[in-house]
Amino acid sequence: MSKSVSSSFIIIIGSMLFALFFGAGNLIFPPMLGQMAGQNVWIANAGFLVTGVGLPLLAVTAFVFSGKSNLQTLASRVHPVFGIVFTTVLYLAIGPLYAIPRTGSVSFEIGVKPFFSNHTDHPVALFVFTIVFFGIACLLSLNPTKIIDVIGKFLTPIKLTFIGILVVVALIHPIGAFQAPAEGYTSHVFFKGFQEGYLTLDALVAFIFGIIIVNAIKERGVTSKKELMIICAKSITIAVILLAFIYTSLAYMGASSVEKLGVLENGAEVLAKVSFYYFGSYGSILLGLMITVACLTTSVGLITSCSSFFHTFFPNVSYKKIALLLSIFSIIVANIGLTQLIKVSTPVLIAIYPIAISLIFLTFLHPVFKGKSEVYQGSLILTFIISLFDGLNAAGIKIKVINDFFTEFLPLCDVGLGWLIPSVVGGIAGYILYYIKRRKIVLILMKPKK
Repeated sequence: MSKSVSSSFIIIIGSMLFALFFGAGNLIFPPMLGQMAGQNVWIANAGFLVTGVGLPLLAVTAFVFSGKSNLQTLASRVHPVFGIVFTTVLYLAIGPLYAIPRTGSVSFEIGVKPFFSNHTDHPVALFVFTIVFFGIACLLSLNPTKIIDVIGKFLTPIKLTFIGILVVVALIHPIGAFQAPAEGYTSHVFFKGFQEGYLTLDALVAFIFGIIIVNAIKERGVTSKKELMIICAKSITIAVILLAFIYTSLAYMGASSVEKLGVLENGAEVLAKVSFYYFGSYGSILLGLMITVACLTTSVGLITSCSSFFHTFFPNVSYKKIALLLSIFSIIVANIGLTQLIKVSTPVLIAIYPIAISLIFLTFLHPVFKGKSEVYQGSLILTFIISLFDGLNAAGIKIKVINDFFTEFLPLCDVGLGWLIPSVVGGIAGYILYYIKRRKIVLILMKPKK
């Protein structure tokens, strides 16, 4: 291994990975999972950790393993058109359709809403808050400076310290005992937690974070793929331990809060109410300020990266105009409210997440089938067909004939993994198709000319 890479550098990279994935928005899902799962919290949490921790870090490893410079070139292994479409959909998901608006919604839910006793004032307050929030985010993204990096680096340790204190107090002095699980968490609990992990978006953004990690390691003089993989594996181990501990602690905190606080509307409200329970109004104010600034920093980063990406597709539209449009659109989306935003986005994530998961594993298997595009295409076409109908079901659009057919003939369909077997079968079918096409070409070439 390169002498320039020390153990302290590996720890820094591991901490960077943790910080990248552990955004302020990710705080809201484990507490809500705990509230809903109740006595089944440990099983649900295990499923959540697979998609909320395992898959994102596996995706980073897959990107490093691929040796590609960006997501579009990696996805183009399937087909150039797929590379463009998949990358665009991903940037829309981590941008104006969900992740950017979520930063404003989470900030409002934790930092502002607890101080409004009159529920009728919430819509107006949310509207005013999001205008101010995304107005500031837009201004900062138009003229990005090192101030944002300083705020992020300064805020993250403070945020983690307060969250750490909160979960330690919750572990030592639980609010109450675990309650009976809510509807939906009484059976197939592991797989319910598995799908809840989709909401973090982390397996999708991991491909983009992989670029950051690779560049950071290469700056230290590491060039060989083997060294990159070793450093990446060690760094990922650090991030896995930190993420798993924080998520599990937050899930426990949520599960123990139901007895006295009741089942709340969303994870942001759980965090706010638990913080108030232990530390009073001062705790709520401190948590609200930290989360708001953290979300603002995240929002600036997302607006900047998405604007840069879309500017490459629309070079005639300036970066500043795109940033302004994304900010205005995010205000509109954020005003549907955090609970509704999660509800609306869930079907979309259920539809696209299996594609990302399949792409991760195909990337690792790339050397085995020697990168044949037919394998990628066969696997992902069948995956998309199944996941599309799963997404429609999650949206309440149920086609009985299709659902009955899937239930009858697709294993694991009832736990949301009906796409898994078709993904494998499609890949094998693609491999066979490649050799059939190759054999036909050989036979044509060998056919004697008249």
